[in-house]
Amino acid sequence: MKNILRKIRLMVLLLILFACQKETVQNEINLPKIFANNMVFQRNQPIRVWGDGSPGNSVVAKFNGEEKTVKIGDDGFWLVEFDPLPASGPYVLEVNEHMFYDVQVGDVWLAGGQSNMEWVMSAQVEGLQEEIIDSDYSLIRFFKIPHDYNAKETFDVRGGEWKKANADNILNFSAVAWFFAKQNHLEKGVAVGIIESNWGGTPAEGWIQAEKLLGIDAYSEKARDVLERKEYWIQEVVDNKLRELQRNDIVTAPQNGEIQGVVNSNYDDSEWETVSLPDDNPFEDIAWFRKKFTVNDTEGYMIHLGDIQQMAYVYLNGGRLFVKDWGHSVREFPIPPSMLQEGENTLAVRIVNTWNNSPVLGKKGEFYLRSGNKKNSLEGDWKYNNRIEEALPKVEWYNWLPGMMYNAMIAPVVKYPINGVIWYQGESNTDAHEEYRELFGTLIKSWRESWGIGDFPFLYVQLANFMERKDIQPESNWASLREAQTKTLELPNTGMAVTIDIGNANDIHPRNKKDVGLRLWKAAQKVAYGDDVVYSGPALKEYQVNNAKVLLSFEHVGDGLKLSNGNEVKGFIIKAQDGDFKNANARIIGQNQIEVSHPQVQNPQEIRYAWADNPEVNLYNSENLPAVPFRISIK
Repeated sequence: MKNILRKIRLMVLLLILFACQKETVQNEINLPKIFANNMVFQRNQPIRVWGDGSPGNSVVAKFNGEEKTVKIGDDGFWLVEFDPLPASGPYVLEVNEHMFYDVQVGDVWLAGGQSNMEWVMSAQVEGLQEEIIDSDYSLIRFFKIPHDYNAKETFDVRGGEWKKANADNILNFSAVAWFFAKQNHLEKGVAVGIIESNWGGTPAEGWIQAEKLLGIDAYSEKARDVLERKEYWIQEVVDNKLRELQRNDIVTAPQNGEIQGVVNSNYDDSEWETVSLPDDNPFEDIAWFRKKFTVNDTEGYMIHLGDIQQMAYVYLNGGRLFVKDWGHSVREFPIPPSMLQEGENTLAVRIVNTWNNSPVLGKKGEFYLRSGNKKNSLEGDWKYNNRIEEALPKVEWYNWLPGMMYNAMIAPVVKYPINGVIWYQGESNTDAHEEYRELFGTLIKSWRESWGIGDFPFLYVQLANFMERKDIQPESNWASLREAQTKTLELPNTGMAVTIDIGNANDIHPRNKKDVGLRLWKAAQKVAYGDDVVYSGPALKEYQVNNAKVLLSFEHVGDGLKLSNGNEVKGFIIKAQDGDFKNANARIIGQNQIEVSHPQVQNPQEIRYAWADNPEVNLYNSENLPAVPFRISIK
């Protein structure tokens, strides 16, 4: 009898345990990854928490002494909203069995765009060492959204965690966003959260919902295709990502060539093709190159490979000398004496370009070995083979298609209130600059609509100067896109940081990110916080013609216009009646006025300032902010 009762009790216990387990499973909920330890909520806005789970079950959330209970909807979605708070913390957020610690309330910004926003502090940013020393700010936190794209809106991002600013973590922070966030924290004394959602090389249309692009002729066809063939694109995106994973496995496996002995001096490359570098660039797939050279001694040698696009593994006499990743600059690299040998040496280089599958090695005049002041050129004949390793799978840039990045990198966080957006993008749209004003305006308006918190501040960087400097360049895609960016200031609560003076002719990624971040912060002071500051460089306000001279009046001059060098204003061109442009004479004649003329132009038709890919400029206001590029037709 006792055994029977014991068995009954055991069965009842097991049933209770099973029921509890079943209830636990049913009550499990999922929260997006943005909810994590160290997160920052936006001050003075409703604090939203959401997720998914089993329909009909309850969610209990506790925050700052408040407790909220909601039922999970039939679609599996739930959302809890707490009352707004001023800047404060730390708090604990509890949602059912989930606990999140060190939660702060402060200012949250989304940092979006392409590579100049994505560019991390460790990628040779100017002033890095000073920033590392002054980086311990536990109230500055970054959340980096990994690259992703999808043909439908996703519930959550692929990954990410909130990281506090310190000497280690800032190395992987967006440099522009870091300088902006640091100034925000120092001046406003609040916690600052940066949500990074950016991707190098991407055009604006990939960051906008496809349906919002149906009304823009240049993008309507692709947008309609993405929407009408959604099931196809959902599957094709999956297949493309699988091809990308396969490609990445190959790219990061140099041992596939190493184990064949390709890097060794005694390897037989007699069957390889002979190419002339750098003349025969570019190549394709994983390109292996070999060259023999001789030296009389082994001390004090440097090597410079000129141009590498974009990744390289470099070997000398069978040993790996260095690895150049896509974000690294090409520079002289010291050769350890132990790797060289007197007499003949063998150099082997493995190049991969995942951007466009067109590897490049070498650049005229910058392709050499150097010992002291003596350079030995590496230009000329090399052995080449691109079938040592398998060909790279073809991976398409589907993230560039309408809505693809929005769906995976923006849509999952639009319920998370923010203070505003800082944006640096446009380089990838210069060839379609005619549509950029409407495209960029659509992005801003549609994002504000998605967040549903009004016309939040949208602050952006105008394209920096870049490429070869030309004396007069009326036809410039870069100048035209800058004009489109300026016209976007017509939208409410927008601000623009001008960087026409701090670019790099030879590098689309200038390393001066501090001035970019601080100029964005100037715009934020005015647009986001209403501070009484000079937040823009001199901008044309009006003009008048006096005989053959044009008098320009500017706003945003502070205590007055000034020049960074010289006595005449540089960067002005003037159009004569015959249609030719000439370099204009320009001089400051008042606190906010400039006189522009040319002795051979009696009836000026047009005035342009800083209108070129890489114009020479020297006009600033008293706050050292550069003048905004412009063009006007004289009526």
